[in-house]
Amino acid sequence: MENKISNYGENNIKAKIEAALYAAGRPLSKFELAKAAGITSHKKSLAIARELMYDVNSTFNAIQMFELDSNRFVIQIKPEYTTSARKFSSRPLLSQAELKTLSYIVHFQPITGKELAERRGPTSYQHLRALRQLGFIKSEPHGRTKLFHTTNRLAEYFGLPNDPSVLKTQLIKSGLKLKKSNIK
Repeated sequence: MENKISNYGENNIKAKIEAALYAAGRPLSKFELAKAAGITSHKKSLAIARELMYDVNSTFNAIQMFELDSNRFVIQIKPEYTTSARKFSSRPLLSQAELKTLSYIVHFQPITGKELAERRGPTSYQHLRALRQLGFIKSEPHGRTKLFHTTNRLAEYFGLPNDPSVLKTQLIKSGLKLKKSNIK
């Protein structure tokens, strides 16, 4: 009987983590997952998230779950199914402004935070935060600012090779038009 109760508890925790990942639509840390599950052990939330990842990836055909750097997890639709699923989506993954900021990073990478703010304005710093949370960009120190690049995760999400020149070409093919005043 005790085994059934403990099994129910583990399944309940796993279900809460699954629900949080599904509802968030963004990567969640082991700390956020522990909070969502109502537990205090970050180590346990990490172990259960990895177990859930195995379950999701071995069960579903169009949905995948994976672990990003810093023990963050995300559930999403596989890139090959995003086009058909997008028709039914109620909320875009990124706002138009965030997409435009991402397109500048793709086009001008590596680009400093300062250059990006000059081209896109001060709200670009908020966009950078959102893009980093999704794992689409990474940064490295560059003097008193940071240099931003796209990641493998961005290429995987859009089903493209992780080659900056290919990403830039695809961006231009899809209709990106940068204003002359924004090109420096």
